[in-house]
Amino acid sequence: MTAVRRAVPVLLAALALLLGTGAGQAAATGYRYWSFWERSGDHWTYATQGPSLARPDDGAVEGFRFSVSADSGDASKPRGTADFATICSGTAAEAGTKRVALVIDFGVPADAPSGETPPARRTACARVAPSASAAEALAAVAKPLRYDTNALLCAISGYPRKGCGEQVSGSAPLTTPGRTENRTSSSGGPSLGLPIGAGVVVLLAGAAVWQSRRRRG
Repeated sequence: MTAVRRAVPVLLAALALLLGTGAGQAAATGYRYWSFWERSGDHWTYATQGPSLARPDDGAVEGFRFSVSADSGDASKPRGTADFATICSGTAAEAGTKRVALVIDFGVPADAPSGETPPARRTACARVAPSASAAEALAAVAKPLRYDTNALLCAISGYPRKGCGEQVSGSAPLTTPGRTENRTSSSGGPSLGLPIGAGVVVLLAGAAVWQSRRRRG
């Protein structure tokens, strides 16, 4: 039993080191992309479908935000005024069309690709056909848009000039206050820190027990 007792501090230290390292690496990974939001009352809701599929009603408020985030759970919301009456005050209603208010937030310098500066946040009121999608409303007021081969929105009004949903790494955890971080590896799977750490503990503990029995024998 002496060997087991001596091994406990070593086991705990190894586990803490492995878990800490794995969590730190996972927390530092995110993606730089345009997220799509829908306004409901006074709150933004992360859209459950892409802008090319969403069909907003007349009077809707849609938002786009460029930022670095790990997933939809910690994505940054569009900032500033998001009131339909304010954004579309200068665009009169017209038969056979609908009006969609858009908030386009180009994000902060810390999230910008290297060598680029985010334009100032802007709003616009798009007048489009009743059946138009959110993507069509955006195209009516914020060209040029850029998409990749998978129809992922890469750039609004030409920003950013290049890149599309690329993975980026940083030194600080990508979290939003009050929200639990989704611990994932860079490949999208679960963090390896926990299973590896647990496996090492089991192996070391087994070795300690074996050594103790061997000495008694």
